[in-house]
Amino acid sequence: MTEATENKTRPEDEERAEDQPGDPSDTPKDPEDGPELPPEEDGPSDDDAYALQPKSVAAILYAVDVEDREQLVELMEPLHPADIADLLEQINAYDRMRLIKLYDKEFDGDILSELDESIREDVIAALHPEVLADAVRDLETDDVVDLIEDLDAAQQSAILGVLEEGDRVAVEQSLTYPEYSAGRLMQREVVMAPEHWNVGEAIDHLRSSQDLPDQFYHLVLVDPKLHPVGNVTLGRLMASRREVKLADLMEETFHVIPATRPEKDVAYAFNQYHLISAPVVDENERLVGMITIDDAMAVLDEEHEEDILRLAGVGEESRLSDTVLETTRQRFPWLAVNLVTAILASLVISQFEAALAQVVALAVLMPIVASMGGNAGTQALTVAVRALATKDLTGSNVWRIIRREIAVGLVNGVAFAVIMGLVGLAWFGSPALGVVIASAMVINLVIAGLAGIGIPVLLEKLKVDPALASGAFVTTVTDVVGFFAFLGLAVLVLL
Repeated sequence: MTEATENKTRPEDEERAEDQPGDPSDTPKDPEDGPELPPEEDGPSDDDAYALQPKSVAAILYAVDVEDREQLVELMEPLHPADIADLLEQINAYDRMRLIKLYDKEFDGDILSELDESIREDVIAALHPEVLADAVRDLETDDVVDLIEDLDAAQQSAILGVLEEGDRVAVEQSLTYPEYSAGRLMQREVVMAPEHWNVGEAIDHLRSSQDLPDQFYHLVLVDPKLHPVGNVTLGRLMASRREVKLADLMEETFHVIPATRPEKDVAYAFNQYHLISAPVVDENERLVGMITIDDAMAVLDEEHEEDILRLAGVGEESRLSDTVLETTRQRFPWLAVNLVTAILASLVISQFEAALAQVVALAVLMPIVASMGGNAGTQALTVAVRALATKDLTGSNVWRIIRREIAVGLVNGVAFAVIMGLVGLAWFGSPALGVVIASAMVINLVIAGLAGIGIPVLLEKLKVDPALASGAFVTTVTDVVGFFAFLGLAVLVLL
């Protein structure tokens, strides 16, 4: 254990002090006093109602500094596992390791399942083997699979070794399915009943069962070959008389998911059909697991996050906890692509050096045309990528959407053309220059709308992720077309 009470200042402490919000003088100096609550008027706003409060974080770190485990446990006890995971992600690595070691046996398995993958491996390595074993045993099989699928072989073996035989076999079987598939996402604990049972038999079975999942929403009805035939909600089950047949209570909406189906399609099905849970079947249509809404929505959230990060060109695995080297490595490739596209746009400009030399005003107004086109293209691109992800943009409506975006570009182009035409006239006193920039504005905004929709759709047809590459192509098109239209018209009209 490190000496937290030494007077000398360590580099790690300075780093933590810079990273953490709040004034250390506000933290309780006596561990018995507990954390000080902020004044009523300084409470969390609606925007950060569920965020970790700076004084709570400072109080926890103070308990770590003085190695007061009792105080640390008291401060951590009210926090949800997701909040504790957020805390571990927000503090620096040095304080994270000290907190984990001091928290020790209180560490819960749900915290591991909530942790970001970028630090999960380090946290697992810091946990005492006995603490890790107790934490993992409390998790459902789907959480264990999610926990270990990205770990190295040694850590996987260590975690599998502490599981009970049945759970270990279930996890190992789930790991045989393709990555990012329903088989990896499902939990193996399923509550099922024969289709010929009545309500009374089902309730008696549930009450006598020793291994029910912590949370479940449906009773899955199966035939003698273990093929799922329907779902019965717990609400209808508990509201019906004992003699009522389960088959008479089945839900009208029933979706069976193959174990090899991509998890993003599973998330789409849950969102599209308002599912709460759905049975998973193997290649023989036999029931092998269950996917619940919390796991499906987590996948949907991850898909949205990936699209946003890819559109920004920062890498789909970017995290706040990444090091400088990792962040640089993720962003460098797309900055390099952007450099190539910028050089291409510059080559277009270089073809009109004479025009720029004779009419200096062109250099002043040129960025306006490119900027407006780039923004218009990004607007259309964002709508297209999102619509493709939700399967709202399809072959049946793509041409209607393209025509709409062209029309929007035309209307906006005309409106801003009038504005910029008047600006060109007032600024430089040249009606011809006003006509040039107005015409270029119309052309570029129309092309921007076409490129913003057309490029993502084309990439989707070519089996390339639209979110990954569309931004660079759309920017290139709007820059090249904008510069060429503006400078080309200038040469024709002004020179």
